Amino acid sequence: VYNVIIEPKVVLTDEDYLEPTVEALSSVFGLDAAELTSLIHEKSTSSYQRLLKQVTIDVVDQFENLKKENRNIKGVWFEEEYKRIYPYGSLASHVIGYTSAGDVGTWGIEEYYNSSLNGTNGRVYGFYDSELNLTRTRKEAINGYSIVSTIDSNIQRIVEEHIKKFQEEIGANNVSVIVSNPNNGEIYAMATNLGFDLNNPYDLSAYYDEVEIASMSEEDKEKALNSMWRNFSISDTYEPGSTFKPFTVASALEEHLITPETTFQCNGVQRVGGHNIRCNARHGTVTLAQSLMKSCNPSMMAIGEKEGASLFHTYQDHFFFGKKTGVDLPGESEGILISEDKLHVTELATSSFGQGFNVTMIQMVGGFASLVNGGHYYQPHVVKEIVTDQGTTIDEKEQYPINETVSTETSEFIREAMYLTVQDGTAKPAQVKGYLVGGKTGTAQKLPRSSKKYVVSFIGCVPTDDPQVVIYVVIDEVHDETKKASSTVATTLTSQILKDILPFLEVYPEGEIEYKVDLPVIKDGEEGQVGEGQQGEQGNQGNSGEDNYVGFDDSQADAIPDTMSD
Repeated sequence: VYNVIIEPKVVLTDEDYLEPTVEALSSVFGLDAAELTSLIHEKSTSSYQRLLKQVTIDVVDQFENLKKENRNIKGVWFEEEYKRIYPYGSLASHVIGYTSAGDVGTWGIEEYYNSSLNGTNGRVYGFYDSELNLTRTRKEAINGYSIVSTIDSNIQRIVEEHIKKFQEEIGANNVSVIVSNPNNGEIYAMATNLGFDLNNPYDLSAYYDEVEIASMSEEDKEKALNSMWRNFSISDTYEPGSTFKPFTVASALEEHLITPETTFQCNGVQRVGGHNIRCNARHGTVTLAQSLMKSCNPSMMAIGEKEGASLFHTYQDHFFFGKKTGVDLPGESEGILISEDKLHVTELATSSFGQGFNVTMIQMVGGFASLVNGGHYYQPHVVKEIVTDQGTTIDEKEQYPINETVSTETSEFIREAMYLTVQDGTAKPAQVKGYLVGGKTGTAQKLPRSSKKYVVSFIGCVPTDDPQVVIYVVIDEVHDETKKASSTVATTLTSQILKDILPFLEVYPEGEIEYKVDLPVIKDGEEGQVGEGQQGEQGNQGNSGEDNYVGFDDSQADAIPDTMSD
């Protein structure tokens, strides 16, 4: 592409040059003749005024043909410029970002690595001889560096196709998925339902018709564009719900406050701080593994009570909640935690099962990866290396842990419990035949609680005996009223995605394995221990199943977080 340059000083050297030059520019490029004439006179001593940017060669040729027909068209030339073309259109749009005027990176990798991607523009200098013939001198451009992304185009495409299919069949306000390598922090895919064409990033036609776009105010259009460009995976925060429970368990195991043999008593409801906190069922006595499999709230509250506010808050920080992970993308949010001094008995109880504080998807992926990979926290990242135009690597992402979160023993227990949760717990729809899938579901009720709007999710890994893949699916406000509070939509979507992407990642079926976690058969209502915490208050027998309402009594519905225990 080319920039249109005019030299007013040259145009004004002869009175016969002004009118034909202005007419030619106006007819070919649609410039206002009066404004152009005014500019030429105002900048009469200038040898360089840029009129237009990124003009295509066919339009340039039209102007050159006019010059051949009229030798009085003078002082106009064309400066070469390069325009970024995105061959995959909208694929991974939130990760890649785009370039705006002046080759300024906007959103995504384009913005974060703008200084590396941008080279130094070349320049053509020219002068006219006594007969006004132009002689040019070229200063060569210096190429910018190239970025090698961790995004796998096959994985990304598969994820986006499944999200699109979900939106067509069920629909939600937002559907976001991250697929990563737990052993080095590389992000293989990061997708949401609100993608956009990188070659035409201001085009809203995928989500609004012509009438809707035409009726938008500038403020409404700007809001719609920002919503489309916003990367939910790193910028939006929400309550994690029960997907946080593995973190609560792991923290207590690390501090030897509980063991895999610890049992808990669930009577369906427990009174904490003057409030009745309910569970999805009266589970009776459960083991530690079963507390995760059944997604038992009283078990988590007992563990949270043992940890106390200080230790609980310390481990939240340990897993990078409440602060940025440092992922190499702009716009990352920190999330919102309850400060240690405000983690009173009720707040601590609800936080133990993932309610009352906000996280980002990238925080959950980074933290969960460390839970299942042996306790090593790798910084999530989307760029593998930066190379010169000669192929020389000048910056390569170091693949070493930046923090140690849990022991190998704790990590092994979490993996086993996650496997059992998928095999025989609340996450059965996440199963993929022949694969050792493990993970945890979550259903969090949004504020205000009376709105009955939910974020449903699933976070998991494959294979659980040696995780090579972490996947996190978050669905915000499912449109189908019969499914809006069910994490089954998240686990089902997870299974569909995993089935298609695992072969690309060279993760192949293994069959089933025997885990060593002791799972005694315990009848509901049997007496047990709630760690060393208080005995749960007797409540009504709940129906089994992950989607039953869980929370506080109605008088506290908006004052204190409810939860869906799954």
